[in-house]
Amino acid sequence: MDALFEALRPLARGIVRRAWLVLGVALLLAAGGLSLAVQLRIDTDLSKLIPDSYPSVQALEELRQTVGGESEAAVGIVSPSFEANKAYAEALIDTLDALRSARTGEPYFNRVDYRRETAFLEDNALYFATPEELDELETYLEAEIEDAKLAANPFFFDLGDDFEDEEEADSTGLQLATVYDEIVGTEYPISPDSTALVLRLYPSGAQTNIDFIREAYAALEATTAALEPASFHPAMTVTLAGRLQRQLVEVDTIRRDVLGSFGAGVGTVLLLVVLYFLYKSYRARAGGRFQARLLAAEVVRAPVMAVLIGLPLLMSLCWTFGTAYLAFGMLNLMTSTLGLVLFGLGIDFGIHFYARYTEERGEGASVEEAVETTFVGTGQAIAIGALSTASALFVLVVADFKGFSEFGFIAGTGVLFALIAMTVVLPALIAVFERLRLLNLQATAPETPMATGASRPFGAARPVLVGSALAVVAALVFLPAVEFEYRFGELEPTYEDYNERREVIRRVYGSDGSRRNPAYVLLDDPAEAFAVEATVENLIAQDTTSPTVDRIETLQDRFPLTEAGQQARLDRIAEIRTLLADPFIQQETSTDLDRLRRASQTTSPISLDEVPEFLRNRFTTKTGEIGTFAIIYPAVGLSDGRNSMAFAEDIGTITTADGTVYHAGSTSLVAADMFRLMQQEAPWMIGATFLIVLVLMGINFRSVRWAALAVVPLVVGVLWMLLLMEIFGLRLNFYNLVVLPAVLGIGNDAGVHLVHRYREEGRGSIRRVLRSTGEHVAMGSFTTMIGFAGLLLSFHPGLKSIGILAVIGIGATLLAALLFLPALLQELERRRDVPEAAPTNGESVTSPPAPTAPAPDQAR
Repeated sequence: MDALFEALRPLARGIVRRAWLVLGVALLLAAGGLSLAVQLRIDTDLSKLIPDSYPSVQALEELRQTVGGESEAAVGIVSPSFEANKAYAEALIDTLDALRSARTGEPYFNRVDYRRETAFLEDNALYFATPEELDELETYLEAEIEDAKLAANPFFFDLGDDFEDEEEADSTGLQLATVYDEIVGTEYPISPDSTALVLRLYPSGAQTNIDFIREAYAALEATTAALEPASFHPAMTVTLAGRLQRQLVEVDTIRRDVLGSFGAGVGTVLLLVVLYFLYKSYRARAGGRFQARLLAAEVVRAPVMAVLIGLPLLMSLCWTFGTAYLAFGMLNLMTSTLGLVLFGLGIDFGIHFYARYTEERGEGASVEEAVETTFVGTGQAIAIGALSTASALFVLVVADFKGFSEFGFIAGTGVLFALIAMTVVLPALIAVFERLRLLNLQATAPETPMATGASRPFGAARPVLVGSALAVVAALVFLPAVEFEYRFGELEPTYEDYNERREVIRRVYGSDGSRRNPAYVLLDDPAEAFAVEATVENLIAQDTTSPTVDRIETLQDRFPLTEAGQQARLDRIAEIRTLLADPFIQQETSTDLDRLRRASQTTSPISLDEVPEFLRNRFTTKTGEIGTFAIIYPAVGLSDGRNSMAFAEDIGTITTADGTVYHAGSTSLVAADMFRLMQQEAPWMIGATFLIVLVLMGINFRSVRWAALAVVPLVVGVLWMLLLMEIFGLRLNFYNLVVLPAVLGIGNDAGVHLVHRYREEGRGSIRRVLRSTGEHVAMGSFTTMIGFAGLLLSFHPGLKSIGILAVIGIGATLLAALLFLPALLQELERRRDVPEAAPTNGESVTSPPAPTAPAPDQAR
């Protein structure tokens, strides 16, 4: 590595001599990258985070193309007058065909749920009941007849022994009433008090296309306002809601989060770095005395410093996200945060380069000499740190989980671009600024070295080692207690405005909890539904200890398509008519029995043409095919990833008795595959990352002992991080898990720089190394932490968890490098067990350098 950088000396000289050309090329490439980067969009679709080759993803995509998504737009119309609400709804429906995309000319919405032909269903409701529901109905009627017989017996005394049976009968009656309401429902989608009416509109375009959703809602909002609700009723309010709107709100919130965090984070990082270098410059020039004029001059230079450090890094971000657009076209939830992270991470390289450059200039070197020395000396440590970080991130590229692979590719590419920007563009910009006299670093006087303090031993080495060892032991003991957060609800933000709008819709449709997150099984022929249904019903019957499936529903259940099925349904209805005609309940006139008598009058098969459109739509594909899919409803809440995986295990792949294989499709099944992937790949990714760090350390130091010293603070810091997670009750989740490999790559930088400098200086230099390189390392880590800390301002809990874990991890590794590593080196010095220092002019440095000869990298 040393020889390589020695060979690059001409490159450093060429950068200074052709500084304007270097800047021109860099700006041109940045402009091209920016033109691509602005086209990036954020995709919140979880199905895009696992490979397209997975059956769950293919099934979901086929489902979307064939049946369509479940997301819809909703319009809530509220006023004291049902007639006014109805008139407004019909006026709005008449305008829907005119709401068309300006780009494609296609209507935004192709279907609307509004009026149901309930009269037909009231006359034929039992024809649309499933066999199981008819069984329950027969049981209910037989119990009613038995009760009527007992009540008519003069010798019967009710002693309360049948209380539980009566409760069961009442429960069955309630269930049947619920089923009846589900089949028949109300004619209009209105609330119980008739003051709210809701229209549900189903989009014609891709429901993952945020631009399409935004345009559709904008057109809908303009139309609802143009209809002037107050002209229908003075108290009328119209609310736009629906699950499509939630997608839009989520993307917009994340975009605002990212941009807001980026602005605040970049400003904070630049301010911190500028103040740091201005302080160093003032301290060196003032010679320990307060000089107001000099301080004012340094403050005036602040904008120049901000441009000097910030411009190359912004260029690297343009290159990075331009490349990301060419590679992926979209950002996912994880990669959407990388702008701020890369800014905080990349500026670390600039801090080390500029700090060393100012030291060289302060000692009287020319611009070219200072750049050359910095490039060959500190540039080597910067390159090793960058390569170890980038390699750790590039390890993630081989993962199937795209949250890992895309994060790794973009972040790794960003680190390499930041390295190029800070070792090529930054020195060119420095040279230009020096020529324009915007910088005048040559006048900086050397700071008086600490002749006595610089060589003092590192104090409290043994207590630090003992305390560190105890913390490591505690971390290992509590390591199994670190948990993974499977609950999606804990990682999802609360959108207050959306929730308020949703409450208007729930006045009509309720929470609809029993019908949420179903899985769909697509069929080539409606006749296949019987085999799929039998397989799932068998699963339900066998899985009694931890059931995940509630029921399966097909059109054939509700509407028999074959002649044999139609006749069997008519025979069942005839049996129920016989029960209803039993003398003991024939004269009863309860509401439930009256509805059943009317619903049981069907005596001949019903054709598909007679079935109300709204009922057919539930089992109709986009191409008009009817009955070619089955719907499987879960018995457990799928917001918990463990339930999603269990549900997927049961019905993700269905093999019927004849050996035919079907794959169910739903977002929950994709989420289950995502969790499985993370569990399988995360340990390998972390292990591979650590192995690459070890290999790079070996290549860099060409010594097992020096490489081990560089890696030790990383290992100790990661263990401290896990201990802090357990102390503060933090959990890993599918958002912040991606940070662990990144922490390994980033956290290793501190140890590399400190050991690299200590190796140059030799024994007795621990305090001097901490004062110079340690200061730069701390500053670099602080800026990286601030980059991640910008996510702490995020509204999204999942994104915030990335920032929390990264700040803790990088902070812990920094603390280990600044405390544990010096204490360890001090103890090794005491035992005279320090490895031989790096060769300097062919000789080994085995004793501290004279106090009057400050180290090349010493802070000024």
